[in-house]
Amino acid sequence: QVQLVESGGGLVQAGGSLRLSCAASGTTFIIKRIAWYRQAPGEQRDLVAAITSSGHTNYADSVKDRFTISRDNTKKTAFLQMNSLKPEDTAVYYCHVVVDEDSLNQYWGQGTQVTVSS
Repeated sequence: QVQLVESGGGLVQAGGSLRLSCAASGTTFIIKRIAWYRQAPGEQRDLVAAITSSGHTNYADSVKDRFTISRDNTKKTAFLQMNSLKPEDTAVYYCHVVVDEDSLNQYWGQGTQVTVSS
């Protein structure tokens, strides 16, 4: 069973930065894709950024040029560097992975709160 541990959330002023981490354990299989999603109160959970095992990335338009996703394959860890944060970035951020365990299985982290004050 894959377990995801997220860290790095917190309270920051607008214009500030945070770095989220997502560490995966419990698997020796290839993590095909790691992504960050976010969900604000009363809103749906939306994709923020994703990175594949080959390094291909994609971002939500709202975070392009401000957020950067990266991964360390050897440590099965992913990072989301968030710069120039805005109040509208406030949400619970969730790590999501797709693991190739003969079939493709997906797992979610427990979420970490990011709050940006104006």
